[in-house]
Amino acid sequence: MAKPKHEEENVVPIDGRPAEQGSDSTYVLDDSETGDPQAAGESSLTAEIQKLKAEKEELLQTMVRRQADFENFRKRTERDRSEESRRGVERMVLDLIPVLDAFDRALQAHDDPAYEEYRKGITLIRKQLWDAIARHGVQPIDAAGKMFDPHMHQAIERVESEENPDGLIVAVFQDGYIFHGRVLRPAIVRVSVHPERSENSTTN
Repeated sequence: MAKPKHEEENVVPIDGRPAEQGSDSTYVLDDSETGDPQAAGESSLTAEIQKLKAEKEELLQTMVRRQADFENFRKRTERDRSEESRRGVERMVLDLIPVLDAFDRALQAHDDPAYEEYRKGITLIRKQLWDAIARHGVQPIDAAGKMFDPHMHQAIERVESEENPDGLIVAVFQDGYIFHGRVLRPAIVRVSVHPERSENSTTN
């Protein structure tokens, strides 16, 4: 009895070309094509970790910048507040300085012994006013006997003198004051000048 013939299987290789008779064609899959879940999971986890690290670093830098901005804003606000308070005190002092001048004129006008009690009262009130102003940083300009400084003094009169150095302040007509290192009002003074310099300045 004859055996039935089996139909030969038509094997088509992966590249679509028919395989040659007697050839052993083998196709090797890489890890990505094998669909290994463990390898794919590790790659995804590494990428996620790198992304989180980058986000963390960015947030940290942002926080540092925000902190620096806040510190600068706080310092600027405190400085502005301090400057505004100082300007307010400066305006008050400028209003009170003429009152000191009035007390000084009153003391100079009444030097009669009969007004001694009056002078004591005026002197006490003037001292109280000055102490209140000085507590805010006001200082008098010490001009008498000093050399003339155009930044601190205002000369309204010159007197020729061979005994005094040229530019020496010999009299103070009105006191000057400084507030936190800045001149509020220059001292009004009389300055000595040598006769030769006076003649040279006149001829020139």
